[in-house]
Amino acid sequence: MFLVDSHCHLDSLDYQNNHKDVADVLAKAHAAGVTHFLCPGVDLESFSNMYDMVKDFREVWCACAIHPENINEGNKNWSDDEMRSFLSLDRVVAVGETGLDYVCTPETRALQVPSFERQIHLAVEVGKPLIIHMRGSAGECLDMLRSEGGRDCGGVMHCFCEGKDEARKALDLGYYISFSGIVTFKNAENVREACRYVPANMMLVETDSPYLAPVPKRGKPNEPAYVAHTARAVAEIKNIPYETLCELTSRNFASCFRVELD
Repeated sequence: MFLVDSHCHLDSLDYQNNHKDVADVLAKAHAAGVTHFLCPGVDLESFSNMYDMVKDFREVWCACAIHPENINEGNKNWSDDEMRSFLSLDRVVAVGETGLDYVCTPETRALQVPSFERQIHLAVEVGKPLIIHMRGSAGECLDMLRSEGGRDCGGVMHCFCEGKDEARKALDLGYYISFSGIVTFKNAENVREACRYVPANMMLVETDSPYLAPVPKRGKPNEPAYVAHTARAVAEIKNIPYETLCELTSRNFASCFRVELD
C-alpha cells in the first residue's frame, strides 16, 4: 500500500531538535506507512540547497517556484532561465509552490500578481503542473488560472482552506484538491464540507510540514509521518476505508504529477 505526503518542506524541518537528518524523517514516515513525498520550492535562492538535501532519496520528488510570501522588490525580476534550468533537473516534477497570499503579505499584492502570471506561463511552457498557494485570494487566483492558461498544465490546490464553491471552481479547471491537517481542526467545517464534495479521484493529502500538524498532533511541529492522521480523517469524512483512501490519493498523486510510484 502506498501513502503519499504530497507537500512537505523537508528543508524547513528542525534538524537540531527533532530529527537527525532527512533519512531520519523519511524512516519515521515509512514506519507510519508513508511511502512517497513531494518537497516544494519557495524561492530560487534556496532551491539548490533544498534539492541537494533530497535528490538522493528516490521516494522524494521536488518542485521549484517562488512562494507569494517571498516575492519582493529585490527579487521581483527573477530569471525565467534560472527557473527553467531548475525545472529541467531530475525528479523536479512541478512548478510550485506559487500563487497569491493576501493574508500574510497583502502589501506585496502588486508584485505577487505578475510573478504568479509568469509562473503560470512557465508551467504551461515546460509542461509541468502547478502547485497553488491560495490565501485570501481565491477569486483572483482562480480567475488568473482560468485566464492565463492554467487549465493547460493542470495542478493542485495545495493545503486547501476554502469551501465547497471554491473547490467546485478549482475542479472545473481540472485541478486536484489537497487536504492538510486543517481538515481535522475544530473550526474548519467549511474545509470538511469541501472534502465531502470533492470526488475521491480528485483529492490528495499532505502535511505542509513543518506547519499545521493535524489532530492529535496539533501544536507540535508537523512532519511527513503525520499525513497518516490526515488521511484517516479524510477517509472518515468520505466514509471510505483508510486503505482505499491511501490507494486513491496515491493514484491521484501519480496522475497529477505524471510519475510512477514504486
